[in-house]
Amino acid sequence: MDHDPRTRRSLLGAIGGSLAVGIAGCLGGNGGPNYERREIDIPADAEARTPTELIAATQQATTSGSDAVGPTTAVGLTDHEFVFESGSLGPTVQGTVRNRAGSRIDSCEVRVRVYDGEGRLLGHYFDRAEGLGAGTAWSFSAILLESPADLAAYEIAVLGSPP
Repeated sequence: MDHDPRTRRSLLGAIGGSLAVGIAGCLGGNGGPNYERREIDIPADAEARTPTELIAATQQATTSGSDAVGPTTAVGLTDHEFVFESGSLGPTVQGTVRNRAGSRIDSCEVRVRVYDGEGRLLGHYFDRAEGLGAGTAWSFSAILLESPADLAAYEIAVLGSPP
């Protein structure tokens, strides 16, 4: 029986390409989280932290992410915004995350990237919650360590452990 090897290669190539596209679609294209971007409107009275306030903020801020979470449709951002708090908290990104799954999420994490007016990445900030019940909401606050005058925009994403 004669088989044309070009046909077999074409079929295998088409199957391989379809699988790659399907897998990429499940992972959000690049396998990473989907970030939303927002411009920051700094209040006129926002001042940089004092050295003492910066020490306190540095102790409260989370600047490293968890490897236990990943992109999932089980959790979603309900709302988020830049908020300037007085005192040591200073610049923050605050909002709400909802567990959309029908079961408990072991770990949920909000990731925030902040940028200056030239589009340069200034830093990464995080907030996380453990044990988010089915259908429940979590109010987060990611503390940003940059001076308000340096901030122009942020990007935000939410990740979670699989339900």
